[in-house]
Amino acid sequence: MDKIKLGFALLLLIAGIAGFYYLSDSAMVIRVISVLAGIVLAAVVVWFTTQGKQFYAFSRESSEETRKVVWPTRKETMQTTGIVFGFVLVMALFLWMVDAGLLMAVKYLMGQEG
Repeated sequence: MDKIKLGFALLLLIAGIAGFYYLSDSAMVIRVISVLAGIVLAAVVVWFTTQGKQFYAFSRESSEETRKVVWPTRKETMQTTGIVFGFVLVMALFLWMVDAGLLMAVKYLMGQEG
């Protein structure tokens, strides 16, 4: 039965999108409402499937877990950002020196000292 509901939800979604193109002579507001109606109706049908209920439970649990996260303070964020920028600068200088050294070595080996 869930497969039938999911198929019907897909048809509603397709109908909403088709309505957008079918109503090409209508105002843009009407066309957008057509798409939104298709999405909302499809979501309502999916809500009554097993997969829809599982998705809702997963979403609710994810939201609860997000509230448990200890977010960094502004000071901690600024310090971490500074460390990242510092590391990027040091790494860029290191890679530039390696590149310049390899360039000099290749020129030396090819006899193009200059």
